[in-house]
Formats: sequence, C-alpha cells, structure tokens
Amino acid sequence: MVRSSDVVLILVAIIFPPAAAAFVSGCSCDLCINVCLTILGYFPGLLHSLWLIYKKMQAEERYGRGGFVYVGNGTYQPVHNAPNAPPANYGATA
Repeated sequence: MVRSSDVVLILVAIIFPPAAAAFVSGCSCDLCINVCLTILGYFPGLLHSLWLIYKKMQAEERYGRGGFVYVGNGTYQPVHNAPNAPPANYGATA
C-alpha cells in the first residue's frame, strides 16, 4: 500500500535524490553513496534513492509503521524481535 508520505518522498527523490536518501537512511553510509552516485550522474543517484524508498515501503508492510529500525544497506530489523509484533503501546494500558 502506497501512503501519501511515500509519494512525497518519491517526488523529493525526483527533485534531489540525496535529500530523499537522507530522509530514509539518516546520516549514514547510504547517504554518502547516494551523494557520490548523484555526482557521477543524476540517474544512478535517483535509482539508488528509489531503491531505498522501496526497501522502506517493504519494511512498513512487513513490520507495520514504526515497527522497524534502519540498520544500513537498505535493511531493516523489527523493533521487537518477533515479526509482525504489535507496537509496545498497543492495546489498553493500565
């Protein structure tokens, strides 16, 4: 499922690929790679940022929104060790 935030992120990637990479991965090695790819040519940087967005969308589908952390190289891990685990504040609280 494509969310409106993903559409905005794709539009940012089309305008300036390193900005989208920074939004997805933060200040990491992937941002440095994307900057280098964009310097070498617009399309390699664009493809890399779209790949990062795609991997983020996959993680949202698998773990739910906010149920994952970025570990680098386009990979994500669940916040809780079990896949599809609900967030910590799910349900009634006492």
